[in-house]
Amino acid sequence: MDPTLRRYQVMSYVVGTMLLIFCVFIILRHGFGIGASAEMVVAQIHGILYIVYLVTVVMVYLAYRPSVKRLVLMILSGMIPFMAFFVERNTVAELGHQPVAPLGG
Repeated sequence: MDPTLRRYQVMSYVVGTMLLIFCVFIILRHGFGIGASAEMVVAQIHGILYIVYLVTVVMVYLAYRPSVKRLVLMILSGMIPFMAFFVERNTVAELGHQPVAPLGG
């Protein structure tokens, strides 16, 4: 597998997992009144990781030139719980068989 797709795959799982952890802390805070400070820390970590994830999405876009629909799905998948895991799987399956686009072309 191309290193660009591998980085995207790893970051997708990391961001998706952090988003799920963040959702658990939201439920704990609003449902049970506990974990407000931990929720803030997890939210900030997810935010930083999401920025790194977006950089990897741009790298995938530059290397493979997927459709605009695929690009939008990849961007949104870091913000919608569980979506990252499904989009990552479909993206790697679809793009893994394509040749890497030359830079500037």
